[in-house]
Amino acid sequence: MALSYLASSSSRSNLLKPLSAALSCTPSFRRPISSAADDTRTLTIETSIPFTAHQCEPPSRSVDTTPKELLTFFRDMATMRRMEIAADSLYKAKLIRGFCHLYDGQEAVAVGMETAITKKDSIITAYRDHCIFLSRGGTLLEIFSELMGRQGGCSKGKGGSMHFYKKEAGFYGGHGIVGAQVPLGVGLAFAQKYSKDGTVAFALYGDGAANQGQLFEALNIAALWDLPAILVCENNHYGMGTAEWRAAKSPAYYKRGDYVPGLKVDGMDVLAVKQACKFAKEHALKNGPLILEMDTYRYHGHSMSDPGSTYRTRDEISGVRQERDPVERVRKLLLSHDLATEKELKDMEKEIRKEVDVAIAQAKESPMPEPYELFTNVYVKGLGVEAFGPDRKEVRALLP
Repeated sequence: MALSYLASSSSRSNLLKPLSAALSCTPSFRRPISSAADDTRTLTIETSIPFTAHQCEPPSRSVDTTPKELLTFFRDMATMRRMEIAADSLYKAKLIRGFCHLYDGQEAVAVGMETAITKKDSIITAYRDHCIFLSRGGTLLEIFSELMGRQGGCSKGKGGSMHFYKKEAGFYGGHGIVGAQVPLGVGLAFAQKYSKDGTVAFALYGDGAANQGQLFEALNIAALWDLPAILVCENNHYGMGTAEWRAAKSPAYYKRGDYVPGLKVDGMDVLAVKQACKFAKEHALKNGPLILEMDTYRYHGHSMSDPGSTYRTRDEISGVRQERDPVERVRKLLLSHDLATEKELKDMEKEIRKEVDVAIAQAKESPMPEPYELFTNVYVKGLGVEAFGPDRKEVRALLP
C-alpha cells in the first residue's frame, strides 16, 4: 500500500515542482474515521521526491506511518492553517497589533519535526513561531491571548507574536533578531551534550538569515565540539521581499556548512520532514551537527504589512497551493487509502473552525496585563526593584 508522486517535466517555476499522483492501492473496506483514528497498522509511503545529501548518505524515501498518524497530521496541520487565517482576520480588525508573521504553507515542517523527536529535545526559532509553539503542546487559547496582548497568553501578553515560549516543552522562542536564535540553539546543544541526556537541539532560521555571520560562527563551534545541533533552514524562497537568488550567490543552503553534512528535504511533505528529522537526530547524537534545508513556501507575505504579491505573481502562489500544499497532500493520502471520506474530513475541518472560534472568544475575555507588569521579568530574583542615588545611600525610587 503506497502512494508515490512523480515529478513533472514542466518548465514552470521550480517553486511549483508540479506533481501528479500515481495511486496504487489494494482494494479495501472503507472504515469510519473513528476506526482509522485507532488504527496502528504500518503503512509504508514513499516521499514525494528524493532527499539530496551533502557529505552524508541520505535516508530512505520509504517512510513508515500509520492511519492514526496520518489523521493526526491532517488535524494538526488543518488546525495550524485555520489558526493562521484567523490571526490574519484579527490583525485586520486591529485586535492584534505590532508585528505578526504567519506560517500558513509551512505547516509540514512543524508537524513532521515534532513527530520525529520528543519534548526533551529543544527547538528554537525566529519570529514565525505560532505553529511551532502549537506543535510543542501550546494551546489555541494561549496563542490567541498572546497575539492580542492578554494575560492568558504564553508570555502573559507581554511578548506578542514574535515571542512565544514554552520552556517546559523544550521550546525556547520566538526571537525577533534575524539569525540571533542560531547561536542560542547551539548553546542549547552544548548544554545537552554536557548533561549527556541523549537529546538534540533544532535551531530554525529562514533563507533570509542564512547569510548571517553569527550562523557560521555558531556552526563552526558546533562542529569543533561535535555538538548535537541541527540547523534547519526553512527556505520559503523569499527573505522578506527579496528572492533567494538575489540575496545568495549559493542558494543551496544544505551545502553551506562545507565541512558539516547537509540534507535537502521537501518541506511541503510531512512524511519527508519526519524521516529527515529522525535521521538528523540520530546523526547529530553520533557525529555532531547537520544542516537540514526545508524547501517550503509561505502563502502570506513576510509579515502582515507585506501584501506578498509585489515581488511574486499570484499565479506562483496559486500554483504552489495546487501542486504542493501540505494539507492537501495528506488529504489525498487518507482518501486514496480509504482511511476517511471527503465528508469526514470536511466535518473535521468544521470542528477545527469551531475550536478556533471558541479559543478566540475566550482570549477576548482575558484581561490586559496590569501596569506593574512593565517592571516584572526584567531582573532575576527580584533584583533591580530599587533605584539608588550615585552614593548608594539614598533610595530614589522603588518599583511596584
